[in-house]
Amino acid sequence: MGSDRRWLPTVRQRWFAQNGASEIRIAGDGEESNEDGEESDSGGDASEIRIAGEDLYMGIGEKGMQAFYFFVESMRNPQEDPIIFHFPGGPGASSLVTFIYETGPLLINTDDLTLTLNPNAWTQMANMVFIDMPAGTGFSYAETQEGWVSSDTIQVANYKDFIKKFLCDNPKFLENPLYISGISYSGIIVPQVTLELYEGNERGDQPAVNIQGYILCSPLTNKFMDFNSRIEYAHRMALISDDIYESAINNCNGNYVDTIQANSVCSKSLQSYEECTSRINFDNILEPVLDDDEYDIGTLALNEWGNMEAVQQALNVHQGMVGKFEEINSTLHYNQGKNDTICYAYDIFSSYSYHKKLSTKSCRALIFSGDHDLTFPYVGVEQWIASLNLEVEAPWKPFYVDNQVGGEQVM
Repeated sequence: MGSDRRWLPTVRQRWFAQNGASEIRIAGDGEESNEDGEESDSGGDASEIRIAGEDLYMGIGEKGMQAFYFFVESMRNPQEDPIIFHFPGGPGASSLVTFIYETGPLLINTDDLTLTLNPNAWTQMANMVFIDMPAGTGFSYAETQEGWVSSDTIQVANYKDFIKKFLCDNPKFLENPLYISGISYSGIIVPQVTLELYEGNERGDQPAVNIQGYILCSPLTNKFMDFNSRIEYAHRMALISDDIYESAINNCNGNYVDTIQANSVCSKSLQSYEECTSRINFDNILEPVLDDDEYDIGTLALNEWGNMEAVQQALNVHQGMVGKFEEINSTLHYNQGKNDTICYAYDIFSSYSYHKKLSTKSCRALIFSGDHDLTFPYVGVEQWIASLNLEVEAPWKPFYVDNQVGGEQVM
């Protein structure tokens, strides 16, 4: 990429936060975002998005992988604010999910696919890079057949390569505090990439990076512990009865995952658990389960928006190289017990050892989980954090948002 100017457009809209009118600057390598973009009101359909310069792809590795990404400068003080590299989950989940619905600067109006500002965007106080990897995720692709094949281990190497290349192309951010964030399955990837950056600095690798820590949301850490914790979580949330839970506790020897090795009484208990949770939405137990002929409106809106010709032209998507945009590539996406596929090997079983090593370094970590998440329950997260045997600086207590309890925290 070198010093070529690559960036998304300036979008001038009234900000919902207290600082009043402001602008989102979505920028690319080495240059500040364009100040000549046309103004648009707080709506603005996708056809009004204008892009100048080249594209937002970065070549990674030696097998022709082309990673699509967004770089969004902080709205507060981009010269000094942290820079956060966000890894999506899945694997195979597009970073557009985070960019549009979670921590990114924009939200989609599902009624008419117009864009509005996200009042809770992390970009209010941090520079953020949203990355689509591996090939086959979002708008990313490979130029060779070998480049379409990936694994957890390859992902670690490619993300590290991406961060190094990005900072070489954007040297003004080399001194900014650097954090890596991730969600769900990227809990397997983020700790190892973080550790390798720390160890690279210790070896004297160049360029040195100002790595400060990592952030994980409802992460997968251990493919036994996290799935195994679902039974306890289901009991805590009254999804299964005391009898089912106690039978599992007494007869399954602490293993609720390996049903093949289970005895008949254990198998019956686990079957009862499956029956009780079969119509539960694991991502949010309060939300309904969708039938085969039903679709999530947010997913439909994002997929429709991502496939609009005007949007792909504005983003300079390499049309002809990528197929139909999908929020999640189901071929890549991991589920409990899923075996390796022809295009992805799930070859890292646990990231716990990397957390353990990072706990001995000057590394900050923020781990948070939703209390309605049955996919990777907070129960398992509490278990592996406790096993790190860290000194507690502040005991369990609530935190508040707008004078309401937002959750519980321990430091």
